[in-house]
Amino acid sequence: MQDVPDPRLETDTDAIVRITSTAICGSDLHLYEVLAPFLSPGDVLGHEPMGIVEETGSAVEHIRPGDRVVVPFNIACGDCWMCRRGLHAQCETTQNTDQGCGASLFGYTKLYGQVPGGQAEYLRVPQAQFGPIKVPEGPPDEQFLYLSDVLPTAWQAVEYAAVPEGGSVAVFGLGPIGQMSARIARHRGFRPIAVDLVDERLKMAERNGIEVVDARHTDDVPAVLRERTDGRGPDSVIDAVGMEAHGSPGAEFAQKMASVLPDAVAEPLMTKAGVDRLAVLHQCIDSVRRAGTISLSGVYGGMADPLPMLTMFDKGLRVAMGQAHVRRWIGDLLPLVEDESDPLGVRDLATHHLPLEEAPNGYDIFQRKVDGSIKVLLHPQG
Repeated sequence: MQDVPDPRLETDTDAIVRITSTAICGSDLHLYEVLAPFLSPGDVLGHEPMGIVEETGSAVEHIRPGDRVVVPFNIACGDCWMCRRGLHAQCETTQNTDQGCGASLFGYTKLYGQVPGGQAEYLRVPQAQFGPIKVPEGPPDEQFLYLSDVLPTAWQAVEYAAVPEGGSVAVFGLGPIGQMSARIARHRGFRPIAVDLVDERLKMAERNGIEVVDARHTDDVPAVLRERTDGRGPDSVIDAVGMEAHGSPGAEFAQKMASVLPDAVAEPLMTKAGVDRLAVLHQCIDSVRRAGTISLSGVYGGMADPLPMLTMFDKGLRVAMGQAHVRRWIGDLLPLVEDESDPLGVRDLATHHLPLEEAPNGYDIFQRKVDGSIKVLLHPQG
């Protein structure tokens, strides 16, 4: 942690937000190893913030100083060809064409615009004429904070899974995205079956009414899933793990080697020959029934990943993936988080509330999955 100058308005579409709560995301952890070559000294991380509007540019009309807002992790204009079609993660106004990447993201390296992020006391919000989501006063921050990333990502994961009416969906990984994907699937009338190997994560899912598979107790998770789904496998599968899956020692070694190389060597290596840890994705391909759908919400970053194309083609699988188009799903989600009955259990996700200065410890326990850590929230204002 270090002190930096307070952000200032730079354009008439900016806003300055005083952060009251911000979270550490699983994709922030990828910056420890896999994406470390793209970080620069002084980068401000974090893309799950909310707080109070302090100042707005002249073109920002839907929010004003004093409003309580959640800030989506992707930065979108709301009016380009992509945004008008609800594809905000591909916004053409903030797209990073020089890197071959989509819309800019808060706090996510030079790949995505190198925009200072929300793990800070104050945040400059570009494209504030569209992005920030106004939320009501009263309830605690964690009732709304997950609208910045976790809930839209999980909702899109279920949407992309194309689960048939009354169908089944396996969710691999019970971090925050997997937890909420399973709860959203249950809320929408599907049968979620969640897979993980960490006690606290499995227990959290179970107390929220989710059927679980403890991967430590079987050496063939796909077989267990087929047994529970009439021998065919689940109709759909959600991969909420991504590039750092357990059980991929070769790729793990390659990723760690790349992370210690000089950036000038590691960057082109990762963008042309990088590989992911694919153990979970291979289990997803094996598990899903024929003619089923795989939805990838876990982040992958490899450019030379080997996939079993014969199996995928023979099974007739559909695969959908990508960054969440946050604002596209807010109309579905806002009524659910405003509902005092808490149908998605948003108040049962955060396991740690820390002051901002304890962020290094928060990253450490989240990375090592110790101290019961599932979701770490940081509170810059105490």
